[in-house]
Amino acid sequence: MLGTGFPAGRVLLVEQPGPWGRAGLSESNFDHETALALERRAGREGIRVLAIRRPGRHERTRQRAWALLDCRPEREASRWGVFGDDAELLELPLDGTAGTASSELTYLVCAHSKHDTCCALRGRPVAAALAEERPGQVWECSHVGGERFAANVLVAPMGLLYGRVLPFAAREFIEACENGEVVGALLRGRIGLPSVAQAALAYAFEHLAVRQSNALVVERTGDLVDGQAVVCLRAPQGRVNVTVRVERIDADGLTCSNPQPNSYLSYRPVSVALVDD
Repeated sequence: MLGTGFPAGRVLLVEQPGPWGRAGLSESNFDHETALALERRAGREGIRVLAIRRPGRHERTRQRAWALLDCRPEREASRWGVFGDDAELLELPLDGTAGTASSELTYLVCAHSKHDTCCALRGRPVAAALAEERPGQVWECSHVGGERFAANVLVAPMGLLYGRVLPFAAREFIEACENGEVVGALLRGRIGLPSVAQAALAYAFEHLAVRQSNALVVERTGDLVDGQAVVCLRAPQGRVNVTVRVERIDADGLTCSNPQPNSYLSYRPVSVALVDD
């Protein structure tokens, strides 16, 4: 799973109860043209748009929530607001000045069945279990990538993307997140970073036995040379270099919706070494 978080470091959440088509917000009861315009506008700012809804069945209401989550390292922030008409979001400032700041963690569980049934089958029970522990902080969301790793959970604004989360571990998972800890065995990466940096970061948490999510910082990501890249991290032990090997792997099938032979890029850390300052 290492290195598979999506590249955007900021996320715009748009509450849209009811079904979503494969494309998410633009194939829902949200106005189609407005959704496309919003996604284009956000995309120009490097922001990913996700549709969200509460776990379970809920009717569309006049007032719905939006949130702008900044998951970039050392700039983490969550700002929330409400909107009535879909077109209002086209005027929403995307610079982090709108809405009300929140210090609570947000748990986004991919449950986008029309994109891949794996996400719904595995995601919805996890969303329900997390919501029992932290009502109001948990949302089902549209596609975050990596359906084969369902259930996928993005914890914001930490920006940590986890895969293969199970319902019975909901309480322990939340407790770790609230303590600022990384659940290393489930970590796919930190969104917004290059894939090799995500893989290096996840590997270093485990290899260096570091648990606090803010204890490791990516300082530099080297170029890919002969299938390898070196990522420099700032760690409690000092600076470390993690070497990551990138390989294309053939697979019989990656997702529920695509069982055909396919391939994927594997980001495999192969070494970690202290750097002499």
